[in-house]
Amino acid sequence: MKKYSLSSNTWDSKEYMAIQRVIDSNLFTMGKEVSSFESKFANFFGSKFCVMVNSGSSANLLMIASLFFTKIKNRKLKKGDEVIVPAVSWSTTYFPLQQYGIKLVFVDIDKETLNFDIPQLEKAISKKTKAILAVNLLGNPNDFKSLNKICKENGLTLLEDNCESMGAKYEDKYTGSFGLMGTFSSFFSHHISTMEGGYIVTDDEEIYHILLSLRAHGWTRNLPNKNRVTGRKSNKDFLESFNFVLPGYNLRPLEISAAIGKEQLKKFPYFLKARRKNAKHFEKLFGQEKNLSIQKELEKSSWFGFSIILQNKNISRNKLVSFLERNGVECRPIVSGNFTKFKKVLKYFDYRISGELKNSDYIDKKGFFVGNHHFSIEKNISNLKNLFESFKA
Repeated sequence: MKKYSLSSNTWDSKEYMAIQRVIDSNLFTMGKEVSSFESKFANFFGSKFCVMVNSGSSANLLMIASLFFTKIKNRKLKKGDEVIVPAVSWSTTYFPLQQYGIKLVFVDIDKETLNFDIPQLEKAISKKTKAILAVNLLGNPNDFKSLNKICKENGLTLLEDNCESMGAKYEDKYTGSFGLMGTFSSFFSHHISTMEGGYIVTDDEEIYHILLSLRAHGWTRNLPNKNRVTGRKSNKDFLESFNFVLPGYNLRPLEISAAIGKEQLKKFPYFLKARRKNAKHFEKLFGQEKNLSIQKELEKSSWFGFSIILQNKNISRNKLVSFLERNGVECRPIVSGNFTKFKKVLKYFDYRISGELKNSDYIDKKGFFVGNHHFSIEKNISNLKNLFESFKA
């Protein structure tokens, strides 16, 4: 790439052939392709069940919604309950919690990993806390050993927003599979691309059946005959065709997206290998730089992108970003930065901030990230280093 872009197309003739296969079938909405891809996706990431939806944001919405309808009381959510979240993530990590009347508890991030500051998280727990929503930021796993211990000791449900971290591993287990549920995304710029697409994985059958109903209108049509939502369906298809039992949505994916996904999943190990090779080159060039710090890999990151946090107070982030963009390098803030700065939207939230958000504030003002790709970009990373050295604050 002459231009160092944030993302690039991962498709070739295999994806276009998959699209044509669906076109030839004349069946476009959720069907056999989706079901087949869900099985392959769940198997790849070591989960029993997978529910595909139309986006990672929708996956987060269904993940939260499902906890309002489970029959098991000790993991059920209700309005006014508290869920702990990191102060740095994407907007649709938070919005479903607000939309279901949950009180968000914002906690600072660790300045090196950019994930939960574990001691701050422990201090944030109250009698109303019911769950921890861990976000694996920019491909980097959380400290799940600590998170699992905290959840066990306090009777909390662990959830994962893994939309930026497909393929990351902690203690040789894929992220997204540590909590009761984990969400993934296959938007264009993510590790695999299906146009739009999202996934919830779980090992829990009741949760799985609730998700199936909520995904499509809250009806029973897509449930097994014997299920954990209604018990047993009628043997008359006519009666079950419009039988509504939960307040659901229409978040169904398309057959085309699933057909593309099956081809992408075959290539994914090679995509991941290239991303990690690029990351080694990035760490080699930028890991010891005095004027900046980079995200510290915990266990095995899938390297969504490369974060850069300025440590020299004399360097203006805005001037540096403008300089880089003029020289063909696309840059973005580190996800939302400190989300609690968005007062116009937070006026609709019930929330509290636990402790100080020093690290979140700092990366909000001094951090940004550049892209990673499924092929070698070592020349682009080397050029980026040269641009840093030539920049005059």
